[in-house]
Amino acid sequence: MKIGFLHSLLRVEEKLLVKECRNRKGLELVMLDDRKLVFQTNQRWDVDLVFVRCLNHSRALYSLRFLENAKIRCVNSLITTETCGDKISTSIALSRCSIPQPAFRVAYSERTALAAIEDLGYPAVLKPVVGSWGRLLAKVNDREAAEAVLEHKKTLGSYQHSIFYIQQYVENQGCDIRSFVIGNTCIAAIYRHSAHWITNTARGATASNCRVTDEIADISVAAAKAVGGGMVAVDLFETKHGLVVNEVNDSMEFRNSIAPTGVNIPAKIVDYLLAEAA
Repeated sequence: MKIGFLHSLLRVEEKLLVKECRNRKGLELVMLDDRKLVFQTNQRWDVDLVFVRCLNHSRALYSLRFLENAKIRCVNSLITTETCGDKISTSIALSRCSIPQPAFRVAYSERTALAAIEDLGYPAVLKPVVGSWGRLLAKVNDREAAEAVLEHKKTLGSYQHSIFYIQQYVENQGCDIRSFVIGNTCIAAIYRHSAHWITNTARGATASNCRVTDEIADISVAAAKAVGGGMVAVDLFETKHGLVVNEVNDSMEFRNSIAPTGVNIPAKIVDYLLAEAA
């Protein structure tokens, strides 16, 4: 069996996955460095499946268009990658499936965005439509802060920063949950602890094990299915009304989650790849 490993720089996660693949008998790993590839239509690929781990979201999307056009099975799929890479698409997908999430608004001008923020109430969170690792998030606590951030985004940002995605702020008491879904199973979850309101481990949050309850498993798997399925990480807030989905990530990072959960996440991922390629 041949699995193509589409990558750019090899981070800790990719190195762990490559090692796990190479330890499996009967699995031939074909390294596909997106910095060296040239795509064209009617291209032949001598692989049974391509596993996409591109760092650059745009490269992942265009690569998937070519690969799926060539009838190559990809993990994650184009629809999952495209949906998760765009916060508006993710929120609409969750809403379509009636999955609880913080209230959100989308506006295109500073005036309508300010009205949307005040409709949701302060504090509110402004997020870039495309982005990861907790970058360029802004919590605005009052009208003056909102006016300043909106003006800066409109003036200094790219086209996407002039599309204002506004989310209701959820007080997380310094902790939220990240769960890991592979196929139809929530394999593990962590608490992410931080003194800052942004709890990404890439921003210094620490991880501890979170027991996967039925509630966590159910909402996590439902969120994964809503965005197209495959392998995703789901960020959850605990509220007095139950769990809500904050975001869904299509290229899960797990280096800080193996030890606290005791789950061999790379092995679970490779098991899934082999099952999908069979």
